[in-house]
Amino acid sequence: MDHITPPRALTLVGPGRAGTSVALALLRQGWSVRAVAGRSADAPSTRRAAALLGDAPAVTAGAAGKDSDVVIVATPDQAIAAVARALSGSLEPDALVVHLSGAAGLEVFDGVRAARPDVRVGAMHPLQSLPSAEIGVDRLEGAWCAVDGPPDVARMAEVAGMRPFTLRAGADARTVYHAAACVASNHLVALLAQVDRLAALAGVPFDAFVPLVRSTVANAVELGPAAALTGPVARGDVATVAAHLAALPADERDSYRFGASEALRLTARHDAELESLLLRVLA
Repeated sequence: MDHITPPRALTLVGPGRAGTSVALALLRQGWSVRAVAGRSADAPSTRRAAALLGDAPAVTAGAAGKDSDVVIVATPDQAIAAVARALSGSLEPDALVVHLSGAAGLEVFDGVRAARPDVRVGAMHPLQSLPSAEIGVDRLEGAWCAVDGPPDVARMAEVAGMRPFTLRAGADARTVYHAAACVASNHLVALLAQVDRLAALAGVPFDAFVPLVRSTVANAVELGPAAALTGPVARGDVATVAAHLAALPADERDSYRFGASEALRLTARHDAELESLLLRVLA
């Protein structure tokens, strides 16, 4: 059987933003969505995803594998193993079961592999922020995607418009990768929230900082983080850093100090005076 020739039939288990975005991208490329399974057939998220995916029928997880070449498991990480076991009896021979977790490896499918050695398993994690299915499906185009499993998984990522890559071998590689993704997205949002708070204290709208944020990210992408670094730490301006720390509210200083310490690390420069200032604040 040619496993990687579309069109193919899929079922989505877990009708959240990521799963619906991926399924919708495949639907646009000629795949068919046979069914959608959620917490219940009547749940609003299930009904909404089913409507977006060509009015696919809503089913229970236990029946999700019927008549499908591919089953996408897009549940929260802690539910993947149990959901996979629940649907194992309905899977077609040689079906491909894929989860979308960035943190979990293929070991979460040990139960379904034991029950159904005739099926294949994989993982596909879009390295992109997907705030809704309608926005997410467009953001998948050109996004990178961590893949694991048989070649079908990488091919599926390509059909959905993504750029598949594999992680370095090693027990911690996936965990470190997922941590990097959290820093790139979640921690960046937290830093921008601090910008918003400090801007408000100065009477400046957050929007005033948006062009600076965008140009800084563009510089880091084009030049690399070290070459893109500017500001008082890069210049070794201890007095300015000290003034910042003195002016900031007490509950904002630790975040600033950590950012300044990381900026100093990026310079690869030993600056005893600046290091001493940041260590004093830490203490």
